[in-house]
Formats: sequence, structure tokens, C-alpha cells
Amino acid sequence: MTTPGADAIASSRRPLSEDSLAALVPGTLARLVVVPTSPSTNTRLLASAASAPAEWPHLSALVADHQTAGRGRAGRAWVTPQGAALTASFLLRPSHVDRADYGWAPLVVGLATVRALRGLGVGAWLKWPNDVVVEAGAREIPGWGRWRKAVGILCETLVDDAIVAGIGINVSQAPAELPVPHAASLASLGATSLDRVALMRALAGELRGAVAMWDAGASMRGDIEKVTATLGWDVAVDVPGSVPVAGRAVALTDDGALVVRTVSGEERVVMAGDVRVRRG
Repeated sequence: MTTPGADAIASSRRPLSEDSLAALVPGTLARLVVVPTSPSTNTRLLASAASAPAEWPHLSALVADHQTAGRGRAGRAWVTPQGAALTASFLLRPSHVDRADYGWAPLVVGLATVRALRGLGVGAWLKWPNDVVVEAGAREIPGWGRWRKAVGILCETLVDDAIVAGIGINVSQAPAELPVPHAASLASLGATSLDRVALMRALAGELRGAVAMWDAGASMRGDIEKVTATLGWDVAVDVPGSVPVAGRAVALTDDGALVVRTVSGEERVVMAGDVRVRRG
């Protein structure tokens, strides 16, 4: 694994602009707004789309060159240095997907993200339900083993059934700049490119394709299971308001839930929760 030099990292942190990403509109995205800074791209896009929904059609995107107060699951904060990450939120308005099937949204978005990163030479996988990870750690970290988180995904729904999908990709952070020990950046993973413009183009293209398949009624389950590293893990799933579910993650259900086979052979279906790698 090679580590990018200082020149490559400095180049990757050049400010993003609408001019640099102009080729995405209208071919890939319906609308693109790039802002120098934002506390949370999801919060900003949710508010903008709620107040003026007609201004945010399907496959619109808001990109912040620097996100100062990113949000993850359960309100967790995710902070990155200036220019060191790609932080974008996409407005999705699938016309043929039932609201009951929105549990697939983070997995469909994750599939697109995995495909974009694999195109850059990064061995990316999904960690159910909304992280993208790479097996790259030299040491094991409790709850993560040798897996490291490179991307966080947060999907939220508006009252008109639009989905705001926030994606935060660690691009050029040095180890000391990463917020938690189990995090990794593309730079630390030896990616062939740290170009955030190229990454945004790849991400938007893969997302457009994956969402189009989902909206057309194609089953996404098989493609998603193939890239879900969680399947086959011995896990403990922290379930809100209940005791952890421990066992082997074996499958996804038709609505995107995780099936865990316990040591007694019982198959438990988990709709939401934080998955920890379990040893022994």
C-alpha cells in the first residue's frame, strides 16, 4: 500500500466549486449547489427542500467544501478538516418505490458508494446498515476488528416522501486528523486518486444508476448482499430499547433488515441497530 505524498494531498484539498463540477448538470444531476461551508449538508438540504420543494427535483445535490457539524446515526457528530472530505447530500424522489420500502435507501446509496470507491482501487464493502468499510487495520479494534470506516451514510425522509441521502467520504485525512480510531481515509487506504471532483463524478453517476434500478422495481437485494461484508460476521447488534442480538449475520430480508442466527439456531430479524464485530 502506498501513501499519497504531500503534493497529492494538498491538491485534493483545493476548494470545490460549481464550475469544477458543472459537467454533472444536467446529464447526471438535475441540480447542483456547492457551498464553501455548512454545518450539515443534510440539515441544510432538508430545510431548503421543505421550504421550496419545486426547486429540488429528483437527483439534486448539495455539496459543502467544508462541513463543520456533520451528523451520523443517533445524532453522532462527524467533523473533518477543511477540504479533507467529500460531503454531499442528494435529494431523491423515487416515483415507484413505496414508503414501506425506504429501509433499502441507505443500502442502495451504500451500493453506489462501494462501486464508486472500487473504481478508485479501494476494496470497499458495506457494513449494515449505513457505513462503508475497508479491511485494512493492522490491529484489531473492539467492535470493528480489522475493518475501518471510510464513509458514513445518513438517509432522512421529508414529509412529501423525498429522501435526503447524506454521504461523507474521508478523502485525505492523516491518521491524526481522523475523529475515531476505527476510521480511515482514502489517503491511508492507498487510493489511486484523491481527486474530490473525480470522486463526486463517480459517486453521482453510480448513485443515479443504482436509484434508477431501484425505482424501476428491480430487486436490489442480490447486488447489495454481494457487497455487504457484515454477512458472515459473528456480531452483536445493539438494538434501541432492547438487549443486544448476538450471533452470525446470515442474510438480508426483503425489506433490507438483517437476519442474525443466534447460537441456539433462532433467526432474529433486526430492523435497525449498531453492528459490532464479536470475537468468541
